[in-house]
Amino acid sequence: MPRSLRTWFVVHFAVDMIVGIPLFLAPLALLGHLGWDRVDSLFPRLFAAALLGIGLESLLGRNAGPEAYKGMLNLKIVWSLSAALGIGLSMTEAAIYRHPLAWSGLVVFVFFHALWVYWRIVLQKLSRSNPRARP
Repeated sequence: MPRSLRTWFVVHFAVDMIVGIPLFLAPLALLGHLGWDRVDSLFPRLFAAALLGIGLESLLGRNAGPEAYKGMLNLKIVWSLSAALGIGLSMTEAAIYRHPLAWSGLVVFVFFHALWVYWRIVLQKLSRSNPRARP
């Protein structure tokens, strides 16, 4: 696996932990501090749990082989696209979701989606040039 892809997996872990841990432990305080007026603690914690699970797998799986990377990238592609679409749809439904925090989340998920699609394409090309290293 390319070293830079492994590095992106560690960066992804760090971002998910930086956001996920405080959101999981204190969603009302954190989101209230960031200016989000109405907060229900259940759904931010579910979101944080997804971040923690996917982010931790990024760290644990960073030294895996091609097949594991293929699966992890597929999950990351689906998760980042679904999250970006979900944020975008919510933003179109109600003004409360057009909050700077939601815009920031949308940008981050779109960025990671593009990054993971790029790496999935790179790994596919590498597997074509080296059939024994099939991702």
